Amino acid sequence: MTDPDTTNTAAASDTKDNSRVRDQVRAHYAAAARAVTARTGTGCCSTSPQDGDCCAAPITLDAAGFGAARYTDHDRSHLPADAVTASLGCGNPLAVAALDAGDTVLDLGSGGGIDVLLSARRVGPGGKVYGLDMTEEMLDLARRNAREAGATNVEFLKGHMEQIPLPDDHVNVVISNCVVNLSTDKAAVFAETHRVLRPGGRLGITDVVAENHLTPADRATRGNHVACIAGALTFAEYRDHLTAAGFTDITITPTHQLADGMHSAIVQATKPAA
Repeated sequence: MTDPDTTNTAAASDTKDNSRVRDQVRAHYAAAARAVTARTGTGCCSTSPQDGDCCAAPITLDAAGFGAARYTDHDRSHLPADAVTASLGCGNPLAVAALDAGDTVLDLGSGGGIDVLLSARRVGPGGKVYGLDMTEEMLDLARRNAREAGATNVEFLKGHMEQIPLPDDHVNVVISNCVVNLSTDKAAVFAETHRVLRPGGRLGITDVVAENHLTPADRATRGNHVACIAGALTFAEYRDHLTAAGFTDITITPTHQLADGMHSAIVQATKPAA
């Protein structure tokens, strides 16, 4: 028979650990936002992730942006410099998320707003793009970038991807760039994503994914949670979570290696039509 006191203690410990990880992630991205303004700091998703960085060894931020290398020169040329500099992802979700004029789009963990602003251009004035982020400094930066870009069809929301502050069946497409791995409750992320998508809606994200043979302990030896490594799901776990949330047409395609057994990957799925 399970001891209730032991169970409650373990649950409280997990909650405390999850809160600690979230605080570390928030602090890291707040520092990254401040670094953009100062033009010095850290980027994300190099080939040698280190503790304390999101998928990257420390680098100097410049006008090119580190994660911006995943975007075309044409895309970058239409963006405010700080939106490019603040690009901290491990891929380009817009390369796989087919956006149509008039679509409503949600970007999970929108950071400095690069994917929101690019999406806004694609969906046009008849569409709408939401950016969701939990870090006030990143939201301030993103809103400033949106004003500079003259984007009027965007809205940045403060909140968590485990509790998305949007109604059911509200968006056509959900995108995200190297963020889902940072969550300590992936099941909630995918359930919420499924909830806010309209029937027939599409998920198109890039994320860090581990090879199936890597245990949680193995992943932790390759980088910590804030480094986008320890919290990454395996390919099988990713597929299982998406299936459990109700998604179909799931594809997970690795694009490049970030560490031994760890890959940046394109994740696509569909919410079945009603």
